Formats: sequence, C-alpha cells, structure tokens
Amino acid sequence: MNHQLHILIVEDEAILALDLKAKLEKEGYRVVGVAASGKQALALFAEHPVDLLLCDIHIKGDWDGIETAQRILAQRPLPLIYLTAYSDKATLERAGQTTPLAYIVKPVHLAQLRVAIDMAMGNFARQMHPLPETAPNNSGEITQKEHTREIFLQGDDALFVKVNYQFVKIKLSDILYLEAEDAHTMLVTIARRYALRLALSMVVEQINEPRFVRIHRSFVVNIEHIDAFTDQEVSIQQQKLPLGRSYKEVFMKRFRFGQ
Repeated sequence: MNHQLHILIVEDEAILALDLKAKLEKEGYRVVGVAASGKQALALFAEHPVDLLLCDIHIKGDWDGIETAQRILAQRPLPLIYLTAYSDKATLERAGQTTPLAYIVKPVHLAQLRVAIDMAMGNFARQMHPLPETAPNNSGEITQKEHTREIFLQGDDALFVKVNYQFVKIKLSDILYLEAEDAHTMLVTIARRYALRLALSMVVEQINEPRFVRIHRSFVVNIEHIDAFTDQEVSIQQQKLPLGRSYKEVFMKRFRFGQ
C-alpha cells in the first residue's frame, strides 16, 4: 500500500525542480511529476493522484503559475504552496485570489519546506473541517471545546495523518476500526496503528463516512472489514471487539436481511 503524500511540482528551472524533488523524496513524499509549464502541469494532474500542489509563480508559457493553479483548483480543491523569489504587489494580489496556504521563498531550504507543507496541510484541514463554536466550561468561562488539534486531512477516499515530519496517506478502505484510548484515538489498519490526539467522537464526526459505525463507546468499525458478529461481539481480522447493548440496534440497521 502506498501511504505517501503525492506532490506535483510546477517549476521551469530544471536545477531547482530536481533539487526540490530530491528534498521531498528524502522526506518520504512522492513526487508524481515535475511540470515546466502550465499545460504540462494540467496534464500531469489529470494522469496522477495529487494531494498537494507546489507551484512557482513565475513560469514560462501561455499561463503563469497563478493561472495554472487556478485551472487545477477549478477541478478539485487541494493544498497550494507557491514558490516565489520577488513579486510585485499586483502579482501577489493575484496570487492571493487562489488562496495559497503557504509561500516558499527561493532558494528553498529543507526546514522551510517542512514548515510550508505543515502549514499548508494544517490550514487546508481547518478549512475543510472548521473548528466548532466555543462554549462555556463548568465555571462559566468561554473556552474552546475539548478537542486538541491533531492535524489530519480528509480527501475523497483517504486521510492524511502527520507522523513525525511527514503526512501519511491512509485509505479509508484500509482502516479496520477506531479505538478510543483516553483522550486519543487509535486508527487501526492491517499494517499498523496510528495515534490521533483527538477524541473518538471528534474523529468520527470529521470522517463522517457511512461505512464506519459505532459498536461500543470505545470502538468504531469499518463494516466492510467485519468477518463475523454475535450478540456480544464483532470480529475483524481475528480481533474480537465488544458490541455494546445500546449500539446494537443502530449496528443491525446497517445490514439488509433476506427473506
């Protein structure tokens, strides 16, 4: 399974493009392509899954980087990072209309690249899943609801979870179940477990996928991976999970029974 973040680079300076590609791949990301023009970028975008766009503002050809980004984002929203040396006010105002989530000033350094990706993915996650309104706590003070932000982003069929310095792509179809552990949620796949610093209810709310159903106050399962179940438990990959009495009715409604 490929759990890498897929990045498309739009940069017409060959040496800089190759250096960027090497830096990103060293960090564990997958560069799906390097485009020297807007039309080439659009073609690569159509051919490959792209999770993040890294685009130089000034590129040669019929379209500059801003118009290229506009055309790509018109097809599907995704995090956008601009590469820039020096740009006049008018150009930056045009760039701002595409809502870039970070800028990288040339020459590009590894630390700068890490921060920009972190910022772009985090900001995009917050755009896609805005924070709930604040609410008073027990003492009457207005505080943010208890859901310490673990940066994760949901795409059409995957989540992106930050592990160390990089964002790891996890297909929703690969998730077996979610398990609450104190204030954390363990996201369990066939290959490994990922810890999210979010309450289980918050993760379920953000994923909002019909295939995930709660069977217990501490467990949410992917019904596509259920091997068997009884009145008391659900079996997934030889793992037996409790089926809570109060969740049983909702769980059973997810199945259609023949006559």
